[in-house]
Amino acid sequence: MTKNKKILVKGVEITIIKEADSDYISLTDMLKAKDGDFFIADWLRNLNTVEFLGIWETM
Repeated sequence: MTKNKKILVKGVEITIIKEADSDYISLTDMLKAKDGDFFIADWLRNLNTVEFLGIWETM
């Protein structure tokens, strides 16, 4: 069962998702706090990011 918790880091709420014995931190929450949605869109347009995500999914 997945459980979500939020922590406060330097005034920004970051979501932590607990699934089984693993914890996952929301990178989206952290990036929004840094540079907003523009940074995420720019990051996803980067060819290296797309290649990395493709390799990650195959693993």
